Amino acid sequence: MRPFLPLPLACLCCLLVPALPVRAQEPGPEVTIPQEYVRYDYAQVLSVEPVYQVLRTSRMERVCDVVDMPPGVAAAPTQENPLERMVSSLRQRLSGGTTREEREAGLSNCRMAPVVREVRRAIAYDVDYVYRGSKFRTRMDRDPGNRVRVRVSVTPVP
Repeated sequence: MRPFLPLPLACLCCLLVPALPVRAQEPGPEVTIPQEYVRYDYAQVLSVEPVYQVLRTSRMERVCDVVDMPPGVAAAPTQENPLERMVSSLRQRLSGGTTREEREAGLSNCRMAPVVREVRRAIAYDVDYVYRGSKFRTRMDRDPGNRVRVRVSVTPVP
């Protein structure tokens, strides 16, 4: 038994396969895309509300308590010998205490502490506007002022 067809018969089959009737597909309904009519106009702005982002940062700063002194009275400078001054300076640097300048300025209990700062910045604007009697709201990246440009598009419904 031979597993393959003879060469002339195989060629004849290859030629007849494309000639077999193929069922034609019926064309679908024609789709017409309606033309869009576009123009630009201006609308009256009713209100603008900024949208804020709050950024928080913290860093270590030297914080001191304020000593209440009667007005016109300055802190009396202390008379220290050089050795006492050097020892107290070294102690203050190691402990983070109040320096002589800070004491003279009326500050005490100085220490390093985290200080948190908040910064608010506008990242967007919610804009309410009216166009031909209809009210709309949108979010914009800038304040548009007293009028906003709008795109008016008219398309017929199929």
